[in-house]
Amino acid sequence: MNAPLPTDHFPCNDMPGPRFREAGEMVLDQFHRDGRIDAQWLGLHPREFALLWRLAAQPGERLCDQQLRTEAFRISQGPGPEGIIADIARLRGKLAAAGAGHLICTDGDGRYFLEVPPDHGLSRFAAG
Repeated sequence: MNAPLPTDHFPCNDMPGPRFREAGEMVLDQFHRDGRIDAQWLGLHPREFALLWRLAAQPGERLCDQQLRTEAFRISQGPGPEGIIADIARLRGKLAAAGAGHLICTDGDGRYFLEVPPDHGLSRFAAG
């Protein structure tokens, strides 16, 4: 069961869009730029957080490395697919350590997506 999220710890929220995004048992917090599973924070690097935030926007949506570079990092060129592969590998390791390594998947065409059971959608927080 997920630990309750603080609602009054940071009452002034000037961020555009939602503060939280939920994907399965993982909750992403835009204010902290980190994610957690139950009470365990993942300790995400900013690039890792950006990838997860984008993937969690629409669980199940398949995105290639170029789409992730453009939509998560807002760059059209930069490190090749190796950079995304390394970021995803680190993310999978951090998620696996928290018991959720199954969340990030790769399809047969090398596109990445979050696999979230239908009953674990964005039930507690607004998507954005």
